[in-house]
Amino acid sequence: MLCASCEARHRGVCGALTPDQLVSLAKSSTKHRAGEGEELIGDAENIESYSNVLSGVVKLTKTLSDGRQQIVGLQFAPDFLGRPFKTESVVTAEAATGVELCSFPRGVMERMMADQSDLKHRLLQQTLKELDEARDWMVTLGRKTAAEKVASFLLMIARNIDPAEAGQRSTAFDLPLSRAEIADFLGLTIETVSRQFTRLRSDGVIRIEHTRHVIVDDLGRLAARAGG
Repeated sequence: MLCASCEARHRGVCGALTPDQLVSLAKSSTKHRAGEGEELIGDAENIESYSNVLSGVVKLTKTLSDGRQQIVGLQFAPDFLGRPFKTESVVTAEAATGVELCSFPRGVMERMMADQSDLKHRLLQQTLKELDEARDWMVTLGRKTAAEKVASFLLMIARNIDPAEAGQRSTAFDLPLSRAEIADFLGLTIETVSRQFTRLRSDGVIRIEHTRHVIVDDLGRLAARAGG
C-alpha cells in the first residue's frame, strides 16, 4: 500500500487517519516529483487537489496587480500544501528545490475531514503553526537587524529542511533560494545578504561550499546570532 511505506504519514496530517481511511486514500493518491522552479499551483487557480510535501522545499509567493512578487513563506516535509474548504488558491506555490509530493483529490480529503475529527485537528494544528511562524517572521522583518535576519533565515532552513536531523547540534544543507530570493524574503538588498553571509563565514558560524551548500557546526551559535 502506498501509504504504509510513507514516512511522512507518521508526522503529517495522514497520521490522523484510520487504517481503512489510509487504504481509501492510497487508492486515489499519487506520488510525483517536481523540478526546481516548477509551479505547483498558481494564485487564484482552482484547487483540484491537496498534497503532502515528502521532501524538498516549496516556495509560496503573492503577486501584486502590477506583477511584483513577494515570497511569503516556505514549506518543508511533512507540511500540507493547500487550504481546505477554499476553491481557489491564495498564493502561488513553486518548487524552490526538487520536491517529492503525495497528492490526492480535494473531494476525497474533504470527505475524510468531515468524518474524522482527528484529521481536522491535525490540519488546525498546522494552520496554527503557520500562524505562529508568520507572527515570528513579522518580528524578524520588523525588528531584527540585517545580521539577525540572515541568521534567522539560515536557522529556519537548518531546523526544517531535514526532519530526520531534528535535535542535532550540527547540520548541512543546500540553500533553497538564490541570494536575490533571500534578499526579497528578508527585505534586504543582495549586497547586504552577501555581506552577512561573509561575516558569518568569517566568524566561523557557518561554512559555505560551492556557493550554496551551507554547513553549520554549532546550531547554538547560529541561534545566538539570530537574536532569539
